[in-house]
Amino acid sequence: MAKWIKIAGGAVVLAAIGAGGWAWTSLNTSRSGVADDSVALADFTSDDAEAVARGEYVMRMGDCAACHTRGQGDFAGGYEIPTPFGTLVSSNITPDRDTGIGGMTERDFFDALRQGIGQHGFLYPAMPYTAYAKLTDGDMHDLWAYMSTVAPVSNDIDENGGMAFPYNIRLAMAGWDMLFFSNSGFEPEAGESEAWNRGKYIVDGGGHCSACHSPRNALGAEVAAAYLEGGSLGDWSAPDLTQNPHVGLGGSTAEDIAAYLRKGSDGVAVAAGPMAEAVEHSLQYLTEEDALAVGTYLVSLPASDTPAPEGADVASLPHAALDYEVNCSACHGLSGEGITGMVPAFAGNKGLLGDPTNLIHAMLKGARAPHTHEVQTAAGMPSFAWKLSDERIAELLDYVRNSWGNAAAAVPASSVAEMRASLDAREPMANPAQ
Repeated sequence: MAKWIKIAGGAVVLAAIGAGGWAWTSLNTSRSGVADDSVALADFTSDDAEAVARGEYVMRMGDCAACHTRGQGDFAGGYEIPTPFGTLVSSNITPDRDTGIGGMTERDFFDALRQGIGQHGFLYPAMPYTAYAKLTDGDMHDLWAYMSTVAPVSNDIDENGGMAFPYNIRLAMAGWDMLFFSNSGFEPEAGESEAWNRGKYIVDGGGHCSACHSPRNALGAEVAAAYLEGGSLGDWSAPDLTQNPHVGLGGSTAEDIAAYLRKGSDGVAVAAGPMAEAVEHSLQYLTEEDALAVGTYLVSLPASDTPAPEGADVASLPHAALDYEVNCSACHGLSGEGITGMVPAFAGNKGLLGDPTNLIHAMLKGARAPHTHEVQTAAGMPSFAWKLSDERIAELLDYVRNSWGNAAAAVPASSVAEMRASLDAREPMANPAQ
């Protein structure tokens, strides 16, 4: 037995050396044009107002605030990110020297964002360095300038304390990177328009859209063959962004997409959940030109092969029509027409027809539209967990997903029960009538 332990230990050492060698050659940042690598962020404040302004825009494009702000101040971290391997907590990225990134030089900053090498070792891909690798040196320099102006906040974060063994071992990420990380910058595609290339740069780089909107394999890596065909976020789902005519963006124009990004609504759908956070913290700040560029790129994508859903039989549902009229029609309309820009329409809304996770979540926990500068949004939707059973919620969703020209698969009551248990375990759902 001792012999086999030694052999196994030797194999682990060799694997670590191999992964380390690969990381040294493949994750080096010598291509980064860092002018000065001697000054720590805590000791530097940019005096280039234009660079700072550009850097703030890069921060918005990258949606940094949505994940790195939770209760302790801007960018002070603490946002919990559930994964199949445990819970990660976002780091403090203020210039605080002791608990933030104040000790980082610009080269360290480049390494963390574009190569996934942080102050405590390899980063987990919940921080989308796999996408930020596409950011240009210019955008990175500007982002560094902006971060130097952020107020330092003391907030010590145990980033991977909620990860189960062996996933809490950061060195394992070297092997993950070796398998799944492509350390390459953005290359414009010849023959495509400037707007198309700008849109792809935002989608694949700062916007890191595929981080949510692509499915992942058993090791948490994006499935490249299903690029932007929809992904699971646990208690939320991210829909298909391809031109699929049934559950994707087929039929949407670049202008429709641009409006949704900047206003949180395209006139039919209204952003909720993590997408509402993305609109509120990030996407509403895109220029009209950049939002339209994203739309230009997305409408060019080939459609996924997801077939049209088969409709469920709702004629025999005993309570659904009345439950809808009593609980939903005041906001969503008797004919599912919604309120433009404020309350999602059900008629003609293809976002309802695929994975029902978001609808179940909204019924159980409620939802709110994003707050934007462009339009006044609704206060949000209340929870119906206290009022309707799992079976009644499933029936109501079947009714919504199969009325006004819609057709979608039946929602199992067991799916509602599973999410109710999951959400209730984290934060018990109160009865507002009590």
